[in-house]
Amino acid sequence: MKALSRLLPLSAIALLVLLAPQLRPQDWVRTGTNLGNARIRLASADFKPVGSDPETPALKATFDATLYGDLASAGIFDLVSKSMLPQSTPGSPQEINVAQWSAAPASAEMVAFGALSSTSGKLVVYGWLFDARNTASPQVLGKQYNEASSQDMARTVAHRFADEIILRLGGGINGIAETKIYFVSSRTGTKEIWAMDYDGQNQHQVTHLGSISLSPRISPDNSRIAFASLDRGGWSVRMYSLDLGRLVSFPGGTASGSNQSPAWSGDGTKIAFSSSRSGDPEIWAADAGGGNLHKLTSFRGPDVSPTWNPRTNAQIAWVSGRTGLPQIYIMDQDGANIQRMTDGGYAISPSWSPNGQFLTFSWNRKYGPGAPGGQDIYVMDIASKRWMQLTHEAGSNDFPCWAPDGRHIVFERAIGGHSQIWTMLADGTEQHELTHGGSNFMPNWSWK
Repeated sequence: MKALSRLLPLSAIALLVLLAPQLRPQDWVRTGTNLGNARIRLASADFKPVGSDPETPALKATFDATLYGDLASAGIFDLVSKSMLPQSTPGSPQEINVAQWSAAPASAEMVAFGALSSTSGKLVVYGWLFDARNTASPQVLGKQYNEASSQDMARTVAHRFADEIILRLGGGINGIAETKIYFVSSRTGTKEIWAMDYDGQNQHQVTHLGSISLSPRISPDNSRIAFASLDRGGWSVRMYSLDLGRLVSFPGGTASGSNQSPAWSGDGTKIAFSSSRSGDPEIWAADAGGGNLHKLTSFRGPDVSPTWNPRTNAQIAWVSGRTGLPQIYIMDQDGANIQRMTDGGYAISPSWSPNGQFLTFSWNRKYGPGAPGGQDIYVMDIASKRWMQLTHEAGSNDFPCWAPDGRHIVFERAIGGHSQIWTMLADGTEQHELTHGGSNFMPNWSWK
């Protein structure tokens, strides 16, 4: 700048500064996710019904709505409003005029379209993705699905097609339309583990223990849920097999003391959790079957809520009260190289991003009597400890968890004594409520 000032007057230098591209505060959060990039203007046409089966219209309506919702929620598309779409309903590449779709008012860059039929209990879907700007060779994607005919399968096929589109146009990152969210709900009178689709649909109860179950964590292969449960012996870390539909043995989590907040390593071979079996709550780790149990922390004050670096499986973040109020720390998987991440306030509930670069957590930075602060969701870059607040002045926010695409975060928001599950993009935008009945909390997003 000194050399430049010899050549240019101050007014010109000021103009250059004003015109230089400014890095917005949230841009670093979007690293590697395609969030923040120019959104692709995508049109999702209603699929063409084929045949006279009376089930076809209802199945098509479910498919169309699900596909549109999945693409709208992806965070990387500018989805064309259906009121702006051409009146034609193309069901095959031979029936689409891409010039109509690229022209105003749709002005689409990409078009998803296809055909759906239901015949003799079989659902058949043909789906295409076309580049509306490439009239010579527009096809980007072509898929065919043959499944049993049902409303649930219409949703599933729409999810699959949406994920194919998101993978193709979203920088090679898998979509999340087929993922699940596990959470705790008290809507039946006791706190049980529940599950739902990523968009809040298909909410259903998983456990029926008639007790208090907390902190569900789904295994990387989606076969088991580790969670904390209260029984006559106190708090135990228990294991539920989704394949068998029942509890299975996890001996490492049932010793004396309070055992809580389990967390899977990214390779599914280890589980970390908090246990007070040796006195203070400390972080322990065991094999996925409950063997090879060993303690990782040894310091006065509670240590809880571990979460593994899913990219390396070599580090664990957790919450410790060793300096007073709870703070976020990270350490190597053997307990070495402890580093404090937060600089004050009341910080809890860390979750490690899929790419290993970020932590999201709940933080009241101005915690204390009469303080104006609130419990909000933050995201922090681990290398620089730079952080950004994602929620603002909207209830008490806790238990954030990353989606496997790194673009979305699910979290709990309590307003007026009732907690519900919400999602948002990883930069804090597009916040949506997923649950509405009873109290629902402690969400955990499946790995795939």
